Amino acid sequence: MLKLSQTEKHIIENSIRDIKDFPKPGIIFKDITTLLNDKEAYGVLMNHLYQRYKEYGLDYVAGIDARGFIFGAALAQMLGVGFVPIRKKGKLPYTTISEKYSLEYGVDEIEVHIDAFGKDKGARVLVIDDLIATGGTAGAAATLVNQTGANCVECCFVIGLTFLDGIKNLEQKTQVYSVIEV
Repeated sequence: MLKLSQTEKHIIENSIRDIKDFPKPGIIFKDITTLLNDKEAYGVLMNHLYQRYKEYGLDYVAGIDARGFIFGAALAQMLGVGFVPIRKKGKLPYTTISEKYSLEYGVDEIEVHIDAFGKDKGARVLVIDDLIATGGTAGAAATLVNQTGANCVECCFVIGLTFLDGIKNLEQKTQVYSVIEV
């Protein structure tokens, strides 16, 4: 499996800004907007993702609402495959299936069009998002992909928070790849 070189890792890590005490005291928020507006870092990231996934035989890339759209749509275009948005409940116009997942204080829900991955069963799908923390949203996304009859072959994240159990929990459902780990 293709991994970043130390130089590439350094470029990407240095482009991500830490915001202390956001959204609440004690949290250090990983701000990827600085990665997005750094053409070198964004280029290194997207080239790395293309090189990693070009031989996976993917049919679709599914991005999780909303930052997963930024990486997922660009990667799908580079790979020559379709892009599918996995949205928060109530945002998609056609018939959907949905999956609930737990948050720290409550429950949330995401959904996908029932025909998002075509009529043929077994489409190979990569799910992508900016960050994995507890893994609830990504786990729900992987479940949704599989419920449509497609196959979630891997979940990919720009940042993986290793001090939480999200990666370990998600690995029970599918393969997981984090470009960088914190």
